[in-house]
Amino acid sequence: MEARVVAHARYTIADIDKRLYGSFLEHLGRAVYTGIYEPGHPTADKNGMRGDVLDLVRELNTPVCRYPGGNFVSAYNWEDGIGPRDARPTRLDLAWRTSESNHVGIHEFAEWAAAANTEMMLAVNLGSRGLDSARSFVEYTNHPGGTYWSDLRKKNGRADPWNVRLWCLGNEMDGPWQVGHKSAAEYGHLANETAKAMRAFDDTLELIVCGSSHSDMPTYPQWEATVLEETYDQVDYISLHMYFENYEKNTAEFLALPEKLDRYIGTVSGVIDYVKGKKRSKRNVKISFDEWNVWYHERRSDAIRMKEWDWPHAPVLLEDIYNFEDVLQVGCILNTFIRRSDVVRIACIAQLVNVIAPIMTMPGGGSWRQTIYYPFKFASLYGRGTALHLDVDCASYRADVADNVSYLDISGVHDGDAGTLTFFAVNRHGDEPMVIDLSLEGFGEAKSVEHTLIKHQDLEATNTRENPDNVKPETTDEALLSGNSVQVTVPPYSYSMIIVRL
Repeated sequence: MEARVVAHARYTIADIDKRLYGSFLEHLGRAVYTGIYEPGHPTADKNGMRGDVLDLVRELNTPVCRYPGGNFVSAYNWEDGIGPRDARPTRLDLAWRTSESNHVGIHEFAEWAAAANTEMMLAVNLGSRGLDSARSFVEYTNHPGGTYWSDLRKKNGRADPWNVRLWCLGNEMDGPWQVGHKSAAEYGHLANETAKAMRAFDDTLELIVCGSSHSDMPTYPQWEATVLEETYDQVDYISLHMYFENYEKNTAEFLALPEKLDRYIGTVSGVIDYVKGKKRSKRNVKISFDEWNVWYHERRSDAIRMKEWDWPHAPVLLEDIYNFEDVLQVGCILNTFIRRSDVVRIACIAQLVNVIAPIMTMPGGGSWRQTIYYPFKFASLYGRGTALHLDVDCASYRADVADNVSYLDISGVHDGDAGTLTFFAVNRHGDEPMVIDLSLEGFGEAKSVEHTLIKHQDLEATNTRENPDNVKPETTDEALLSGNSVQVTVPPYSYSMIIVRL
């Protein structure tokens, strides 16, 4: 099979916001406790944070991390996580039917984020609480001093404000499962008034309003229209979430799901334009896709276990073990975000450690990279710069979600500062190798090319504590440079990163 791709320097999509490669940590399962935080672990620092996990997170160079939820935030009192640790209350978490010790709160997370070289993206509780709690939280984190909340922060050990810029106005408020679920009109009014109060404190904050939890919600996309009509002049982003499943074990259908993701983004982008036009506004609201990942391996069994247990603390929960097939899916998802980077400015993989995550840990033991760690790392490290509009000519197939799914899923990024063109390519054909002809126009002379491949003969192959390198990238000599053209042959069902140095 052949695929022809043309990249031209003048045909661009957008300058990519580095926060497209953001992450997420929720007080859920072992994401925090025995994930990032484990006092007594051989690698733990003075704050109890695992050094081995910090090393793996820094390797990803993820620029922002969303916290503390997620479903958890909708019944969370942020004040429970401040002050002396031994005086903090233990609470029941209704979202995941567990108990929360509050040993990790805003202070601990902020110190971890600084050590991980990532910025904080905080969520406020608009489920069981509301405006007053949100404005107090912002004052606690961002005001220099001389007020009740800022002086309390100082008393608790942090003299300078953290100056958190990104704030989520609740989480998945369209979902009946959410504590404090509201109608679109109810939520839109509350979010707007909360945003106004937060902007009265600091008009430069970046505020994110809740969109649909997924595109199969019965209220989608009317939810977006109603909420944005209430909040458009006060917010900067609307959040979207999507998880990818393959219960039927049909790889072709599974790998076609990013077509549904693309339509989801396109539809909400259209709703944004509609509301902007209706309001005659000059404001440009964008999308924060702040939860996404493959999630189905343990989902059904976890739902049963949660009903049976008695409020455990930090149980094993949502610990999907990812396989090689998931590498291909994550690669396609990231390609979609790059191709839609004109409207999707922020995205957060859900989650970062242990809970549907690229990083796994053993309590008291080691940590390792799951299979999906690698495509996320490559996009984060090399997907910075300007997204390119590529002309792609390749055979396609028909799937349930779309009629013309290209066997080649590809995105391209031009980094002028580094002098590179990087292409991320997934061969979605299960039987045929693919010869990709890349024509590079308007970029100047191409000097060299590198090809990194992730391929395994078994789609179900996983990385484990015993075999952490079972699925990993390797460099090949399959990419050939001829003038300003590159030809690379990739095997069936494979992920490739092609870097051209200019």
